[in-house]
Formats: sequence, structure tokens, C-alpha cells
Amino acid sequence: MAYAYWKTGKMEDKAVFDLFFRKNPFRGEFAIFAGLGECVKFLNNFRFSCSDIAYLQEILPNVDQGFWEYLSQLDASQVVTMSAIPEGYVVFPKVPLIRLEGPLPVIQLLETTFLNLINYARGVMPLSQEILPVITTNTFLSCTSRFRITAGDGVQLLEFGLRRAQGPDGGLSASKYCYIGGTLLCFTTTVTTEVLKKSIIAGFDGTSNVLAGKLFGIPVRGTHAHAFVNSFSSLDDVNPEAVLPQQPKLSFCQLAMSWLTKISPILNILEHETNKGELKAFLAYAYAFPRTCLCLLDTYSVIKSGLPNFLAVALALNEYGYRAIGVRLDSGDLAYLSRKCREAFVLIADQFESPWMKKFTVVASNDINEETLISLKEQKHEINSFGIGTHLVTCQKQPALGCVFKINWIFRICDCVTNFLCTQLVEVNGEPRMKLSEDVGKINLPGKKSVFRLYSEDGLAILDLIQLCSEKPPE
Repeated sequence: MAYAYWKTGKMEDKAVFDLFFRKNPFRGEFAIFAGLGECVKFLNNFRFSCSDIAYLQEILPNVDQGFWEYLSQLDASQVVTMSAIPEGYVVFPKVPLIRLEGPLPVIQLLETTFLNLINYARGVMPLSQEILPVITTNTFLSCTSRFRITAGDGVQLLEFGLRRAQGPDGGLSASKYCYIGGTLLCFTTTVTTEVLKKSIIAGFDGTSNVLAGKLFGIPVRGTHAHAFVNSFSSLDDVNPEAVLPQQPKLSFCQLAMSWLTKISPILNILEHETNKGELKAFLAYAYAFPRTCLCLLDTYSVIKSGLPNFLAVALALNEYGYRAIGVRLDSGDLAYLSRKCREAFVLIADQFESPWMKKFTVVASNDINEETLISLKEQKHEINSFGIGTHLVTCQKQPALGCVFKINWIFRICDCVTNFLCTQLVEVNGEPRMKLSEDVGKINLPGKKSVFRLYSEDGLAILDLIQLCSEKPPE
């Protein structure tokens, strides 16, 4: 995403992100905020080393040299402002715990680690560091095998769990052991990098954890986030003359618009109902990654906007000599939406004699567990790949070694941390941004906000008031 932002001239866009949680942990009534110190330390030291950039150049060989120069000069501590509720305070759902302000791509790079640090501090602070290696070894391998067996042959499994893992080290352990799968059950935590690279792979097929890819040679997979789509509000957000190296008569944007006009009646949707900011986001992503374009469809409406916008971009991209890979679904009825996507792929492929479109990959995420996989099978889904996070890296099906009661109790608590924290883009260049979703609970509050805790005359806390920073503070 950072490269797509840079490629389309959005590296200086000023963004505001909120970090908050949707549900109280452990089925309780409140939470205690912790982990801020680690976030401050990370922000003050966030830079790209020469080896980091060298590795990224290996896995992204077609990226412009100017982007690597941009990363090499990046110092987040100089360009990002952080505001936060003090550690130790009682906090509640939807209240922003941390607000980050700064360049859009820089904050997007910070997002996953911030989530990981806060999730860990608030979810598993009591864990003994001495017992963590025992749990991460056997439990991750067992959990990985269960997901692989349930998913079946021919289905790609991707580890998407860093945001929900037990801290950065726990995230690396999850990525490492999920990739190895069931082949190293006899190994302990002394497994070396070289052993990992030479092992026969029978686990997950890739990870979204870039550091795990660098350290252990695991294939890195991922796509853009909802915030990337939200950051574009119209077709004017990117230079309309921007084109790819091979140039047909029309610009990339014009081609996509012409294809959208052609396919809309075929798909039985109204062209004017598609979100043009989303279309431009897909164009920007395809422009940055023409060989590996895979778009997230559910920021607004999968059927009425995301799907036709993606198909229009894919057809335009094809005229430049490139082929998109597929789509990702992250909310809603995954089985139904995957079937509708596949039907549309086949329909448009037949209509325009493009059989390659029938083989588009459909990736599904959104809190997937074993029961979800079984249910999707029964509903005859059309999903090729699953991104699995929380239920994998926290091993919720088998949270601990049963012979140790204390560990089992701690991890039973962790079982309730699903969808605990999230970050949302709420403002770009002074304009509020709002994420819509197939799931009502994922809709965010737009705009840069302040939080005030109001007290009664006798000193009792009454409520937390969230309001825009531009509004007059309560008296």
C-alpha cells in the first residue's frame, strides 16, 4: 500500500487514524488501557535499515528506485504526532485510545505493529515468558494442522494473525510454525532459520508478516486495506493522465470508465451507484502493482460497487498487457458473495472472450475458524484462499497444554479477544472518511475527534463524550 500511495502522489496526504476496540474483552464491562509505552518506543525508532530495503527489493523487484530512496529517508518520529489516553485508565468500546496524525503511507506502515503492541499488553499481560515457548511450539503446529485438514486440498491458507498475536515475538512464532505445519512436531523452540528454510512444507502457504518473510524465507502475501480505499474520494484524487508503460489510445482511467459502462448492464447494476473513489483506489493499486493486483471489495458494497469496479480495472489492465489476480472478501455472507463473484467472472469472461477471468482468485478473511470453513463447504463456496488470523495465532480451538492448569486459565481468557482492537482512517487532508461495511459493527465514526470524561459533582465518572475536535469542549 505504501508504494501505491507513493506511486500515485499521496505520500504527503495528511491523515488521522484512531485506534480503538469494538467489544469489551472477556465479556466484561470495561477494559484497562496498557501498552502505550511500547508504542511510543516503536514510533521513536521506526526506520528502514539497509537490509530491510534490500529484502524488500528482492520481493518487489518492479518497484521504482525513488520509492526505496523515500523509505531510506523515512523517520516516523519527525512526521507523526501521537495523542493517547494515559495508560492505566478505564476505557470503553469505540472510544479512541490512540490518535495518529501524519503522512498517510507512514501511519499505514505503523498500523499493524501498534495493534499488535496494544493487543498484547491488554490481552496477555499475566503470561509467564518462561512458558510461552512451550505453548507456541506444539499448539501452533496442532492448530495449523486442524485448519489444513478442515480446509481441504487445493485451498490456499494464508496466516493473517499478526494484529491479534501475543506480542511481536508471538506474531513471529505464529508465522513460523504455521508455515511449517505438521512436519516438525518433534522439534522444540530450538528450530533454526536454516532448518525452517530446508523443511518440507505442509502447513500454511504464506504470511502477511513481512518480518517473518525476511527472517524465515516464508512467502509474503497481502493486499490493500479498507483505509486505502477510503483515502480516495473521487476520480480526481490521482493524476488522470497517469498511465502504465504500455499505452493504448485511452488513459488507464478512461479505459476503466469505458469498461464500467459496458459491463454495468451485463451485471444488472447501475453505473452511477458504483463508488468512484473506490474505482480510483483500485486503479491506483493496479497502477502500482499491475502484475499482482488483488482488490478488497467490501469497503462499500461488494455487488453494487466493489465487484464491477474491480472487473472494469481488470479489463483495462488487460489492455496494457497485465492480468489481475483476484479479489478479497472481508465481511458479509462469504459463501454467497464468493458465488456471486464467480458468476460475474464467468459471465464477463464469456461476454468478452476472456477465459482467463474465470480463474480469478477469491480470498476470504473475517474472523474465520474451523466451524466457518465447514459451514462454507456445506454452502458450496467459491473461495480459493483463506486469510486466517485470530483463531489461528491465539490457538482458540486448543488454547494451551492441558497438563498445566495455570496456562490453560490464561489462554481461556485470551479466547475472548476476537476483534478486540482495530484502527480506522477517519480523516485525509481535513476531509472526514467513513468506512461502510456489510457488517454494521464495522462502520466507524468519521472525523478527527476528542474524548472527554464527564464527572458528577461528587466526583463519579458519568460518561465518555466523543466529539469532533472542531466542536466546543464541554464546560
